[in-house]
Amino acid sequence: MAHVVKFKMHSLQAFISVATLLAMSFASAAALAHTNDYLDTQKAPHGGQLRMAGVYHFELVVAKDSKGATNNPVMVYVTDHAGAKIQTAGTSGTVTILSGTERTTANLAPDGDNRLKGSAKYTSAPDLK
Repeated sequence: MAHVVKFKMHSLQAFISVATLLAMSFASAAALAHTNDYLDTQKAPHGGQLRMAGVYHFELVVAKDSKGATNNPVMVYVTDHAGAKIQTAGTSGTVTILSGTERTTANLAPDGDNRLKGSAKYTSAPDLK
């Protein structure tokens, strides 16, 4: 009987080892799936650009039709990896916008469930970052 218990214990340890290795490989794949290159292939809910920081996804939305450098809105939507809204009440932030040699900064304040909003003087251009 002791031999059977030892066999079961060995099988359990092997199972735990295999399960741990599988979990680590899936976790590694999930972490790699959220690179900027991967996020650039995803359709953002509000038509913006997705980026990740820690456990959060940020979607930057800027005006796409501003012909001249005018004061335009800047919005950032915050979600988790699963796309669930993260409340922004009590938070703040800044966004630096680059277009060619022009650089401007927008201060962000909470504006709704998971949105931060601000404004900055910029032109909608293909090289906007």
